[in-house]
Order: sequence, then structure tokens, then C-alpha cells
Amino acid sequence: MSKPNEPWGNTVDVEFEDGIAFVFFNRPDKKNCMSPTLNREMYATLHALELDERAKVVVLTGRGAAWSAGMDLKEYFRETDNEDDLFKMRIREESAAWQQVKLRYYGKPTIAMVNGWVFGGGFTPLASCDLAIASDDATFGLSEINWGILPGGNVTKSVADTIGNRNALYYIMTGETFQGQKAAAMGLVNESVPHDQLKARVVELAKELMKKDPVVLRSAKEVFKRVRYMDYETANDYIYAKSDGSLYRSGGEFRSGAMKAFLDDKKLKPGLDTYDKEK
Repeated sequence: MSKPNEPWGNTVDVEFEDGIAFVFFNRPDKKNCMSPTLNREMYATLHALELDERAKVVVLTGRGAAWSAGMDLKEYFRETDNEDDLFKMRIREESAAWQQVKLRYYGKPTIAMVNGWVFGGGFTPLASCDLAIASDDATFGLSEINWGILPGGNVTKSVADTIGNRNALYYIMTGETFQGQKAAAMGLVNESVPHDQLKARVVELAKELMKKDPVVLRSAKEVFKRVRYMDYETANDYIYAKSDGSLYRSGGEFRSGAMKAFLDDKKLKPGLDTYDKEK
């Protein structure tokens, strides 16, 4: 398969490392604030990487001292205040296209590697990543209330879904900040680690994900994200359909090999180990 065109290089950058695509918010002078240009480039980048064989796992992170400090106030607000309604709607649609659709239901595993400041709009792509590891000194804040607006771009829903009612309302209403360990305690991220261990822990996690059957892994996360909004009967039917479909698309070799290793060869403890077809 030929490699897709590489659309990154301005507000978005990509580095490949042993099956991992590190995707960078690349506006370090602006604390990686998201702009209309970044939104278009991020969508194009994620779209290309979905078919790029160099990327088994996608890690979203930021250049410099920030993960993303949210929306660029000048480009999102001041420069669009006098534009017509359709123009403003297009800007919002382009933002949602990669954060709430492409990233949330991405075809490959995604990890947020939270290396610094996360404010406002940065919460939405963070919550859309499958997993998240933060640095202990990462700083999070819903600061919108401090300058007279609501958390937009589905930030409110993102925090409500991840940190719960009381925590979400507290930080939405006060604008106070919190650090990595608090984010982990509330469930906004999976873990918080010392800054000098951040990349190593993310790489370790990515390598663990790469051991799984990629088709079944994709189906497992799709099922989780869909069934949360279904009743039990509908969810049950959907899960069986997705399970059967994933085995058909993957060929079932991973599953049959694992079953043989466990039942016949007595070499696998599936509750403790991942099947390795090379062994």
C-alpha cells in the first residue's frame, strides 16, 4: 500500500516511533491553542494516519509546555465576531469534525499524552481519546467563567461524562485549576506520573495495545462508546452483532490461536496474559 499524503507540518506535526504516531499540537508559542487552521489540519492528519501502516497507535500531545490551552480567543472570537452566521457555523463544524467525530470514533487506539496546560476547549479532544496519561505537573482548568462565557464546543458534556456531576460543576463554576493526580482521581485521565516518566509510560501502554487483534480492539472500543446510550436489550443485540462482525473481518486467527494455546497447549492464561502468535 502506498503511503498517504502527509498533511501535517504547520499547526500539526507527526513523529513516528516503533508503530506509534505521536501527533503534536504544534503552536507552542500560543500554548497550542486550537485555531480554525489547526482544526482543518488535525482532521486531515488523523484521516491520513488511519490508513498509514506506520501508525498502529496514535498519541495526541503538545509541543512545548502545553498540551492545549483551549481555543484561540483571537481567531475564534474577535476575528469572527463580524462574520455572518454561516461562517461561524462552518468554524464550529470544523472543530467538532475532528474532536467529537473523527477522534472519538477513531479506527485505531488513541492515547492522550498530557504534558502541560489543558484549558477550556482542550478538554474535548482529551475526553475523545480512548485513554489518557498525564504528567503530575500538568495543569487543567475550565476558565471560561472567569471571562464571561460558557465552556463551549461540548466541553461541558465532555467533563460531565468523565469527572461526574459534582466535580464538573465545581470546576465549571469556580474556574479553579487542578493538577495531574487530581485529574486521575476524578477519572479525567487514567494515570498521572512524574513528568520524566510520561513518555515511557505512554509507550509501554501503546505497546500493550499493539499486542491485541486490531479489528477486535477497534470493535471493543466502538461497542463501549455506543452502548452507553442504549437500553439493555438493544445493547445486548448490538454487542453480539459487533462481536460476530469483528471475528468475521479479522479472520478469527487470533481467537482460534488463543483458544488452542489455552485449551490444548496449556501455554496461555488469558486472564493474565495476551496471546502471542509468535510463541
